[in-house]
Amino acid sequence: MNIGIYIYNQAEVLDFSGPFEVFSTAKRLGAEDLNVFLISETAEPVIARGGFKVLPDYSLNNHPKIDLLMVVGGVHTDEMNKPNVLNWISSVSELASQVVSVCTGAFLLAKAGLLEGLTVTTHWEDIFDLAQQFPSLNVISDKRWVASGKFTTSGGISAGIDMSLHLVSVHNGLQFAKKVARQMEYSWLECT
Repeated sequence: MNIGIYIYNQAEVLDFSGPFEVFSTAKRLGAEDLNVFLISETAEPVIARGGFKVLPDYSLNNHPKIDLLMVVGGVHTDEMNKPNVLNWISSVSELASQVVSVCTGAFLLAKAGLLEGLTVTTHWEDIFDLAQQFPSLNVISDKRWVASGKFTTSGGISAGIDMSLHLVSVHNGLQFAKKVARQMEYSWLECT
């Protein structure tokens, strides 16, 4: 299973590094079919929040097939105005079996037209803005993550870790996901 995590300048560090750790730990503990990688618009280094520099594995133009696409949050407004990024998200989502967002990554999925009529969530600070900008969405604030068919959205930052552990449990079983959380010494909030 190829898991592509889309990152960009001013992305929230834990939004992508937390899920990356979940999936890479799951692979190390026996889910050998997992292949997690970072994708950005170009192959240039990405400067995430706080000046954290990241070298993506792939660009929009040279990545392998993606089974699970994750779009992270952060300062997302520039990304929402990039037709090439939105078109890429839309085209990859057509072929992916799962599409997920962490935090304000939900704005990018919504702007790409993928969440019409679905129940979604985002960081608590951005709930109102998401509902205002995309009135066709049922935006809720009382869940750490919410699944709507092949789309799953999560609240901010650490909620992405909880959602990622949930995704591991869906594919590899609850006990295995608990083993991953324990290996990470992470207190997993299993319920949404």
